[in-house]
Order: sequence, then structure tokens, then C-alpha cells
Amino acid sequence: MFHIKTYNQIAEDGLRRFEPSEYAVNDAEQADAWVIRSHDVHQADIPPYLLAIARAGAGVNNIPLDRLARQGVVVFHTPGANANAVKELVLASMLLSVRPILEGANWVNDHTFADQTSLEEAMEQQKRRFVGSELRGKRVGIVGLGAIGASLANDLLHLGIDVIGYDPHLSVDGAWNISQQVKRAKQLSELLADVDILTIHMPLTDDTRHMIDATWFKQMKPGATVLNFARGELVNDADLLEALDDNVATYITDFPKQMLLGHPQVVAFPHLGASTHESEVNCAIQAVDTLKLYLETGSIRNSANFPNTELPYVGKRRLAVLHLNVPNMVGQIASRLAENGINIDNMVNRSRNDVAYTLIDIDNHKHETLSVHALYDIEGVMRVREF
Repeated sequence: MFHIKTYNQIAEDGLRRFEPSEYAVNDAEQADAWVIRSHDVHQADIPPYLLAIARAGAGVNNIPLDRLARQGVVVFHTPGANANAVKELVLASMLLSVRPILEGANWVNDHTFADQTSLEEAMEQQKRRFVGSELRGKRVGIVGLGAIGASLANDLLHLGIDVIGYDPHLSVDGAWNISQQVKRAKQLSELLADVDILTIHMPLTDDTRHMIDATWFKQMKPGATVLNFARGELVNDADLLEALDDNVATYITDFPKQMLLGHPQVVAFPHLGASTHESEVNCAIQAVDTLKLYLETGSIRNSANFPNTELPYVGKRRLAVLHLNVPNMVGQIASRLAENGINIDNMVNRSRNDVAYTLIDIDNHKHETLSVHALYDIEGVMRVREF
């Protein structure tokens, strides 16, 4: 029986995937795993018995990934589960950037009229104030071609928009999801200087924090619009304010900042990107499914701090070893098993940055017992699980 503790509100469609015969949810303090959304883990006490944390969402800036990796706690997230919800909000924001729809709606609702005739006469007089342009024929630059950026690029093509993408870390698998009609910028500078709308879909890391600064804005086409539905901390707000007085026409974001509130060229939403019923359900289901896969078989899929590592589970006894990524670690593990008379039937090892993960299937017929404590004696081993 695995014990699960939830933080925040997790969609019931996801939680129902925990079978009551194998999982107990929120009935004990000593939980094997947590399922969270926005809960801040940075200040949380991490108990030694915690095996994993699953976040029902793509971003993991509320979780100390490196610290948890060193404690042998696997962190899962749900990339792509909320991609469609965010993409649709970006598309709506692009329409708002070229058509003063909000201004027109506010004008109608802020006025009272004696009768229908007065309303129609006033509209005829005022509607010239709300003339905009069309998205068709515009050139849009997308920085970051992950699940959201790739899907957005493909949809924009259907609207008759010229799309340029830039992603120096684009994987081969990711490239298969993008239409060949999407132009590829080899350098960021060639994209910035040539687009009417720039939309940001890159992850927040130590390297990308405040990356979007004056060096970006000064290269941009005069009158361009910037959309940020990735993370607020990607943008240097002070540089942005200067750019709004210079060559950037509009900044639309899902991450309000105090120093930007009330600015006439800033449109800010209260973090609505993933706020759809479908998105919340998709994230919860994906978070629960990947967590169950790890707890029951040891296979890792969609982890934010350990390498994805899968080995088909055929019912044999299995060891999962979380350890530092140092030379001869796998050799030491294999030697220690051999010293205990254990024959390895199948094994896979994957590394990611400073940590690594080894899954080992044991030949059942060679040995009946194994003390996992023998592997803890190897320096650099953080956690050993036996199935």
C-alpha cells in the first residue's frame, strides 16, 4: 500500500486513478509521494521516506530540483498536458494585440444611452476609434518550440501567418511535430529584427532569468508586440518599460508585475494559461500516471530532475538505484551484486547532470534474498528501491 499526500486542489479525475486497494490518499502523515500544483516546496521539510513528488503542471520553479535529486526524491511534471490551453490563450491575445477589442467592449459598457437609436448613432461616431488590423499577413516569431510553441506555430500557419521559430535546444523528436512551412531562424537576431509579434515559450532557468532585456528590445522591429506566456521572470521589467517608450508597442503577459500594472501598453492576465477544466484534468491524470509507473515499476517518465529511464517490467525482482553520476558507479553496483551471488538479467543506466539512475532486473533463479543495505555502502548511492 502506497500513501499519497496532495497539496492544492487536484482534479478528481486524476486522483481516481489511484486504486483504493493499492493507494491511500491523504490518510497518513508519512506519505510515500506528494501530488502538488503551486505548493512551494522550497521551504518544506523533506522527510527521508519521501520517494517522489508529482506536479500537475509543466513548470517546476516551486520545487528545489537539485536538492531533491541529492536526496533521492524524483520530481515529475506534466509537459504538454496544458499546452492546448496556453496556446489558445496566446492566440486570443494575438487577436487582442491587433484589434482593440477590449477597448471597444469597455466603451460600450461604460456608457448609457437614452434608447437604441442613440446607441447606434454613438457607435457610428465612435467605432473609428477601434479600427485595428488583421493577423493574416503578419509575421510572428516564436522563441521556444516545445509542446506549446510547436502547436502554436502549426495553428498560426492555418491563419495565413508567416511563422519564424528559434530554439537552439530543439530535439529531433520535437522537430517532427513542427510543420516544414515554419521558417527556422539560426540566430536570434534575425528573428527579432523581422517580426511583428514576438511570443516567448522558453523555460525559466538560472541561465534564462531576465534574459529578455534591452539587448533583445533594441533589435526588435519598431511597433512590435511582445507576448510572454512562459514565465514573468524571463523579462527584465526595467528594460521593458524603457522599450515601451521606444520601439515596443504592446506587452501582453500572463504574469502581472507590480511595476507594470496600469501601464497603458501592458495587458496582464491573472495567470490564466492553464485555467481550463480540460487542462486541470489532463495535468492531474498525467501526474498520477507517471507517479504510479515509478512507484510500481521503478520506470521514470517525464522527470524534471532525473533522467527518463524505462525498462519493461516482466515481473522479475528489480532494483532501482538513484546515485551520483560519477565514474565506475555502475561497475561498483554490479560488483557488489556479484559479491552477494546476484546474477543480473537486464540493466539500464541513464544519467542527467550530476545524478544517474540504474534499473536492474535480477535473475530470480540465482538467489532468493538480497539486502539492499549492501548497495548503500557504495559512496554516492542516495536511494535503493527493491521490487
